[in-house]
Amino acid sequence: MRLLLDTNVLVAAFLTRGVCAELFEHAAKLHELISSEPLLVEFEDVMARKLRFSKSDIAAATGLLRSRLTLVEPITIERSACRDRDDLVVLGTAVAGHCDALITGDADLQTIRSHKSIPILAPADYWKWEAESTK
Repeated sequence: MRLLLDTNVLVAAFLTRGVCAELFEHAAKLHELISSEPLLVEFEDVMARKLRFSKSDIAAATGLLRSRLTLVEPITIERSACRDRDDLVVLGTAVAGHCDALITGDADLQTIRSHKSIPILAPADYWKWEAESTK
């Protein structure tokens, strides 16, 4: 399966042991993780500006991500696709990467439920979806 873990999921995976960390580890082992350069830049920005991680810790985290992610060029998504303009690059990455699912903690994205037949799931909902998808 091809999965996009949104920036908020990746940040949470690096912050605490929990659902997002387990999801990242599981998906990195069994599935193809999709992302894009703009999403990695956002990850680095959140880690530096909001969470005040050191440059060396950010470089290590980004290096790990780059070793596990397949990067794609996001396609342009129509503005009406979602409420938050910043989420268009997430949707564009998922579509360009031919993702089977987009996993996010972003409530704005979760409310649209799917885009171009790509389900949009909360991290906690992923496990049930995966079990049903692989039957």
